[in-house]
Order: sequence, then structure tokens, then C-alpha cells
Amino acid sequence: MKKLFENVSKLTTREDYDKVLAQVKVLIKEATENGCLDDPESDNEYIREIGRLGILCAQYENEYIQFKHLNVRKKSPLIRNIEDEMYSRNIRQKELSGMLGVNEPTLSQVMRGKRAISLRMAKRLYTVFNIDPKIILEYA
Repeated sequence: MKKLFENVSKLTTREDYDKVLAQVKVLIKEATENGCLDDPESDNEYIREIGRLGILCAQYENEYIQFKHLNVRKKSPLIRNIEDEMYSRNIRQKELSGMLGVNEPTLSQVMRGKRAISLRMAKRLYTVFNIDPKIILEYA
């Protein structure tokens, strides 16, 4: 196994980062072909070197690369309140749909943010869970 970048303790350029990343890919390929990654508990020179170079890459990424986050929807405070109440009362979504007088698919869509909460459901959320009306009004 060739150990490149043995004396490197920090990556500061994109060029070096790309070279180290390419070396990690080469080492993974070699280690796989040689059976060095077959045992998840094994400790060998390939695993140690891949880990060391991986840490260098991760440090560079944290410091210099701005990743665009995936378009992940954040749950509204109202949905989080509902989930917290369900958890604390050990209620499943099926049970909650019955308590709120809606069918399960409708409640599922509401919980995923795909459907708005109706006025009737908002009233029942208040009576069933005693959720703060301000939160219901703001996020329903």
C-alpha cells in the first residue's frame, strides 16, 4: 500500500483536497480487492490510512466547503406539539384520527405538511390536546 500525504496534517486548497479524496477512493478499491474490508472489526493499515485521510477531508469540508442543504421541510411548531402530545399519551396516528373525527389519510397528510388543518380539526386539537390557541391559529 502506498502512503501518500503521510506528512500532511491539514488540507488548505481544493487541489489538495481533490488529490486526497482520489487517494481515498484508490485505497478503498485496493482494500476491497485484497479482502481488507471484509471483517468490520478488523484493524489494518488500509483502514487506518483511509480513516486518517477521511478525517483530513472532513476537516477541509467543514472549514472551506459550503454545502447547499437539501430542501428538507421543517415541521411547524403545531405539528411538533401534536407529535409531542401523541408521544406523551402513547397515542398512535390511527387513534388520533378517531379522536379528531378525520380519516387516517387526511391526518397523515396534515402531519406531513401536505394538507392544511381545517377549523374543525383546529378546534378539536384544542379540546383534545389543549394546544395553545395562538400556535393553532398561527400554524394551522
